[in-house]
Amino acid sequence: MRSMWKGAISFGLVMIPVRLYAATEQRDVTFRQVHREDGGRIRFQRVCSVCGQEVPYAEVAKGYELPDGEMVVLTDDDFADLPLPTNRSIDVVQFTPAEQVDPILHGRSYYTEPEQAGTRAYVLLRDALENSEMVAIARVALRQRESLAALRVRGGVLVLDTLLWPDEVRTPDFKFLDEDVPVRTQELKMAASLIDSMTMDFDPDEFHDGYREAVEELVAAKAAGREVTAPVVPISGEAAGSLAAALQASLAAAKGGGGREDGRAARTGRAAAAGGRRKSARADEEEEEGEEETARPRGRAAAGGGRGGGSTGGGRGGSGSTGGRAAGGSGRRRRESA
Repeated sequence: MRSMWKGAISFGLVMIPVRLYAATEQRDVTFRQVHREDGGRIRFQRVCSVCGQEVPYAEVAKGYELPDGEMVVLTDDDFADLPLPTNRSIDVVQFTPAEQVDPILHGRSYYTEPEQAGTRAYVLLRDALENSEMVAIARVALRQRESLAALRVRGGVLVLDTLLWPDEVRTPDFKFLDEDVPVRTQELKMAASLIDSMTMDFDPDEFHDGYREAVEELVAAKAAGREVTAPVVPISGEAAGSLAAALQASLAAAKGGGGREDGRAARTGRAAAAGGRRKSARADEEEEEGEEETARPRGRAAAGGGRGGGSTGGGRGGSGSTGGRAAGGSGRRRRESA
């Protein structure tokens, strides 16, 4: 690794000379902007909007635009005259428990390496921090900008994490925060059980950047003149109809399958639960319709009996009039036979 800063950690009256190294690096696949027709690279020129001429980098300065559109031009000499006491030092201002530093404040991380003359003091500060479970809050100037920073121990090395200033963190302004959203006790218990069943030690080596690997494969295939076929990702069924059903299916899948496959199993469980509810609902509807159809003939028969009873009592139509006509017909047949 190549150091990108050289200075000292100021710890009370103790000065520890150190070098800084970038602790992380981006592994994204980088691309060039090119002309689609012939693959030629697209080049950009620095052109002045006033005179229309190309401006060499040596003549480029920083400009701050005022609300009225006027531009204030600042040069490197202007910045050099600014007071920056932490230009070459990591000035420790306090120590604080590590859990009090909100992760949202974290910026970039840098490894610190002591110079030979400061190794003993470096190890002393490292061991003291590790034993106290504290972090050191400091000020440091990197790339002409002063930042808050935290010194912590990782793998036997003091790591410097730059921190954002408090006014650089946005306040979440969402409507649901002012709403009284009901959460059922049973759902909360199932969510807690799901969390317990999925709890395990975090090992970053178990994860990989699938998208980057797919892009690299795409580039290699194009370079070799091969056709690239996108993998078919199976899509599970519909989501469960309720939060409780989704939690229950997820919990069952997590307890049954285990490992990283729980997500797919949970989605399958949600689809099965939804399908089961739909089948049950259809069966209930069909049963109700059958009962209604069976009830209608009985109702009509009962109604007919009612009308017949009414006719027997002297009403019109129905069973009484039918019985009368039947009796008359029987009498005529007896006279004819006699």
